[in-house]
Amino acid sequence: MNAKKRHNHKNLKIWQLGMQISYDISDIIVEFPKYERYDLASQLSRCSVSMPSNIAEGSARTNKSFSNYLDISLGSSFELGTQLLIANHRKYINEQILKQLEDKIEEFQRMTMGFQNGLDI
Repeated sequence: MNAKKRHNHKNLKIWQLGMQISYDISDIIVEFPKYERYDLASQLSRCSVSMPSNIAEGSARTNKSFSNYLDISLGSSFELGTQLLIANHRKYINEQILKQLEDKIEEFQRMTMGFQNGLDI
């Protein structure tokens, strides 16, 4: 792949999955207690939005720079996983929702790392 080639982020499966995860998080945090609105719920939202956002921003750059944005997206996904464990511990989400989201996040991480390893940098 030519290092100057740019990617259309909307066509990337990793961006699409990141968007799905972000939508899922948006749907669950509305049920959180109001006092969590500016704490854990806000952090969950920011992490989940960061995942596809960094893919979109990086897709307009060179592959080497794109790889750095993918690293940031991956970091956000690991942070999100930790925050979901906290949400489960606080009983804001049940084990089933936690497992579904963890599975999606793990798939996102595998796909993103695979995509990143395939970049010609």
